[in-house]
Amino acid sequence: MSSEAVRSARAYLLRVAEPPAPALWHFVSEHGPVEAARRVAAADVPDGVAAETTARRRLDLAERDLDLAAAQGARLVIPEDDEWPAWPLLSLEVAIGRGVEGVAPPLALWVRGKAMLAEVLASAVAIVGARAATDYGESTAAEFAYELTGADITVVSGAAYGIDGAAHRGALAAAGVTVAVLGCALDAGYPAGHVGLLNRVAQQGAVVSEYPPGTQPARHRFLVRNRLIAALTTGTVVVEAGRRSGARNTATTAGALGKVVMAVPGPITSALSVGCHQLVRDAQATLVASVADVVDTVGRLGSGLVHRGDGPRRHTDGLDPESLRVYEALPSRGGRSPEEIATESGVGLQRVRAVLPALELDGFAQRCDAGWRQRAGRGTRAGREAR
Repeated sequence: MSSEAVRSARAYLLRVAEPPAPALWHFVSEHGPVEAARRVAAADVPDGVAAETTARRRLDLAERDLDLAAAQGARLVIPEDDEWPAWPLLSLEVAIGRGVEGVAPPLALWVRGKAMLAEVLASAVAIVGARAATDYGESTAAEFAYELTGADITVVSGAAYGIDGAAHRGALAAAGVTVAVLGCALDAGYPAGHVGLLNRVAQQGAVVSEYPPGTQPARHRFLVRNRLIAALTTGTVVVEAGRRSGARNTATTAGALGKVVMAVPGPITSALSVGCHQLVRDAQATLVASVADVVDTVGRLGSGLVHRGDGPRRHTDGLDPESLRVYEALPSRGGRSPEEIATESGVGLQRVRAVLPALELDGFAQRCDAGWRQRAGRGTRAGREAR
């Protein structure tokens, strides 16, 4: 099957179903995108898939959408691409497998910007908060973003006014990488006051959406995109949030996905800090007052390697104790899920999910169809040091 046919099929499926579309996602996983697209167009699908696609199944605009995106300097990134952020988005698959509603993984992502998603999202933190932010909130968000990008951490947010915009600007000021996730199409020009900001984000990072060209913003779409902000990052920092807000929705989703949730404290007299304080009081978030707190809370984004001057004698001597336990819980054949690895190693699931990508980057582990396993014939950095 040609890559063009697969990309076209996924572009069609993105157009005909309003995300998240769990029934369609399962259907595509079972039959593949090309066959799934053919059957959706022919109305030869189960009832659940029909409910998600019937209203738009005749809208075969895939080639037009791909051409429009290309004309705007955008591309469609699909799970079959090397740059697909498979590891971060795995949290959505795990959650939907546990029966969590409203968190189906995206079928593909429209992207504008030169940054390769899998690369820049390997170490990423979300900064979210109120649109009607205070000066305190905006300066805090900008400062956190500036310092995080200085530590080679990608800042992800939603490009809204207030805290989101301040976070993007802080990252850009540090010449760092930032990713904006939209609740509308890339070409919607929303919010109007941030069109210039989004152009700058695309130059230094990426602007991402699962909505095809021409899709206008809507309240439910912003709530839906929040699951992507939560999933694409290791942790979410809430800077300012009311008692009920989109930022709290993102935090709640991040918690449901097993991601780290953090909240910045504010004045007890500020209505925009009520949500942050409530998250901490209800033990749904860790209080953070500095970037050092953030890095410490997310465990340095899963980096399990420590550096020793005396030189390791074994290839695993460069691993800290938790990472070594996770590594030893990996099978040499077949594969294990993060949940099974957590049970076997005795390391918490959240920590396991953070450690596994670091082990993969350093050549200790590899993903397979069945989950994770030890990398065979390892020619890793640590291994080279040991020889």
